[in-house]
Amino acid sequence: MRIFQNLNVDFIGKRKIFYIISASLFLLGLINIIFRGLVFGIDFNGGSEIVLQFEKPVSLSTVRNAVDNIGLGSVELKTYGGDNQILMYTELQNISPNIYARITRNIDKEIDKILPGIPRTITDSIAKSITYTFPNPDTTNVIIDKLSEAGFQTAKVSELPTNTQMVVKIGISEWIKENIREKIKDNTFQVLKEDQIGPKIGKELKQDAVIAIFLSLLVILIYLAFRFKFIFAFTAVLALFHDVLITLGLYSILYGLIPGLNLKIDLAIVAAFLTLIGYSINDTVVVFDRVRENMKIHKAMPLYQLMNMSLNKTMGITVLTGGATLLSILVILIFGGEVLRAFAFTLFFGIVIGTYSSIFVASVLVYDYATKYNKKIQF
Repeated sequence: MRIFQNLNVDFIGKRKIFYIISASLFLLGLINIIFRGLVFGIDFNGGSEIVLQFEKPVSLSTVRNAVDNIGLGSVELKTYGGDNQILMYTELQNISPNIYARITRNIDKEIDKILPGIPRTITDSIAKSITYTFPNPDTTNVIIDKLSEAGFQTAKVSELPTNTQMVVKIGISEWIKENIREKIKDNTFQVLKEDQIGPKIGKELKQDAVIAIFLSLLVILIYLAFRFKFIFAFTAVLALFHDVLITLGLYSILYGLIPGLNLKIDLAIVAAFLTLIGYSINDTVVVFDRVRENMKIHKAMPLYQLMNMSLNKTMGITVLTGGATLLSILVILIFGGEVLRAFAFTLFFGIVIGTYSSIFVASVLVYDYATKYNKKIQF
């Protein structure tokens, strides 16, 4: 299948229009990043991320009413997979001392319901768990089983037959479960996943992500400098900066504007950016290869005409490759659910910008450099 076989567009002559478009998108994104900022996810900010799975479908408003004003601060809820799964995010990692005391009292009440008046001692108490000691192993096993059925996360301290100690997890998920159990009584649920990342680790991950993107651009610059000329490598990397920064700006613009696209920057987004960089540079290399090929065939052709001819000839394969990729990503974006939405959206928009920059940014920058400094482009 061939398209645009006889295309004859004066891309180089329209380069100022492309510069204006790129500059406008870049400045719009930059202004939003400066004044509105970027919203980072749990990977970079730290916090707790909890996934709840209910027996029956449940609405976000029902769960939100159950967890509002329970001491968790700002809580964000999203659907996760099906309509019976909820993704809950809070910046808190540990519950407050008052809530901790309430949970321990509830544990004691539950133990008294199981075996009224059973003697016990608290042998250890830390931020996220409490350890009880009971008179004998049989009692310990019974209480562990009954508390687990009641929804508490319990475990033996030791697997030895003589074990008389039980550890009960105390954390944000336990407090959330307790409140939901009280307010949503006709829909049982379980915690599928609970992730917690400290602010120090989040800061280190943020630094590592920036370093990873910077090093990928540096390696690409070195590789292209050997494969082509340095000016080709430099303009290609400028185009990649163009793609990444405009896509980041879109994140800032859309957050809070479109509910379904309140996307946070996390490790999945970093992976999407690295994938985008690889795709975009591949597209740029295809264009540069055609320029080099035509330079060897048409040695006496003026650079203006040669660049236009090369861009027109690569338009077909660029549109076909980009279109097929966008279709597959669109399917992921629509049907992939909440988990893959940010990754798919980054790739979808990034590929559009990357394809645009390969044709209208990287190549025309090479032409402007050659004409402004009167340099002869050779291979």
